[in-house]
Amino acid sequence: VQLQASGGGLVQAGGSLRLSCAASGRSISYDSVGWFRQAPGEERTFVAAMHRNGPGRDYVDSVKGRFTITRDNAKNTVYLQMNSLKPEDTAVYYCAAGPSVIRSNLASKSAYANWGQGTLVTVSS
Repeated sequence: VQLQASGGGLVQAGGSLRLSCAASGRSISYDSVGWFRQAPGEERTFVAAMHRNGPGRDYVDSVKGRFTITRDNAKNTVYLQMNSLKPEDTAVYYCAAGPSVIRSNLASKSAYANWGQGTLVTVSS
């Protein structure tokens, strides 16, 4: 499966962006999906994820109440709605998908088999 992330850009603090991750090659309807981010000079870290079974979502504490992960299986696409953006949210955002991610590993990079190329989000103060 190929994942194509888009929707990044430059936004002022307090603003909003919606990232999209379009999948091609096969359906990801039965995959767990996640978003990770990597700030300059730092490691890639977990942001949000949805398990393949059920509506439950996981978020890193710093984005809870501001970010929402959703999926549209008809469009084979995953979204990350980001509100009340802060300068510390600046990073390259990556989407990921995997059919074998267990619930306890949703925040683990190594659990995902497929990755998108990343989209840059820059939040100015």
